[in-house]
Amino acid sequence: MFKKYQHIERFDTDEVEDIEKGLCYIFPKLDGANGSAWIENGEIKAGSRNRELTLDNDNQGFYNCILQHEGVRKYLEQFPDHILYGEWLVPHSLKTYQDEAWRKFYVFDVYDRNKKCYIAIADYSTYLSMYNIDYIPPLLIANNPAKEDIKECLVLNTYLISDGSGVGEGIVIKNYDYVNKYGHTVWAKIISNEFKKKRQKKFSSDMVDKNRLEYEIVDQFITKSLIDKELAKIKVDGWSGNKIPKLLGTIFHELIKEETWNIIKKFKNPIIDFKKLQTLTNSKIKQELPELFN
Repeated sequence: MFKKYQHIERFDTDEVEDIEKGLCYIFPKLDGANGSAWIENGEIKAGSRNRELTLDNDNQGFYNCILQHEGVRKYLEQFPDHILYGEWLVPHSLKTYQDEAWRKFYVFDVYDRNKKCYIAIADYSTYLSMYNIDYIPPLLIANNPAKEDIKECLVLNTYLISDGSGVGEGIVIKNYDYVNKYGHTVWAKIISNEFKKKRQKKFSSDMVDKNRLEYEIVDQFITKSLIDKELAKIKVDGWSGNKIPKLLGTIFHELIKEETWNIIKKFKNPIIDFKKLQTLTNSKIKQELPELFN
């Protein structure tokens, strides 16, 4: 049965408060398409971020890749309770990966459905290597690392990046023994400044003054990386101007679905004008993607 991968929280939110206390693994964050693979009644299954895949709707060739990967089959037959989660590396926002890195599946987590927990990389990496399954190695393993040391890993993340092409999307911080104050095991992420647009375009001062709260929400949460990711997903089936409403609606939907709790905490239970919020979201998208609206 399909199980959606967990949401990764921003490093500065209280969902991951004190995650750095204990044995931490800092991993590169890849900019591709989320994928998963598992076995069910002897049949290999695959999923995207939000749904189970079919051969007719296979997430840019991911399902077909999994079905042809003999190592994945052998691993899942040996560990039928496991789900492999990873990144199917197809072009999204970041185009600087090595030529040979594309269209491969890189495992970043293994979930045990029987034990209902994620397995530490030390417990699955040997088996993945045995079956020639690519996985993302940690940049750093440290006990009680300082936050500054964790952030330094951003500049170390050249995993699969072409020489001289900067760094990757960001990093993910995992502590396999960590449970947050809400009783959940979650991971944290930090996005690299190089991945963000170097010069942030600002709304007019008049618009900011009239819609200060909604402007700050959009400025902080409607990032260039979010916009580019959703645009790339829609472009998979081709692009035309009549898909602009879908792009605008999808990004606003992602803002509400993924960030509402963070917004409530950050702005102390604010009263939000959602009509203004959507208008400002659309304005931000248009400013970030002027080539689509000119």
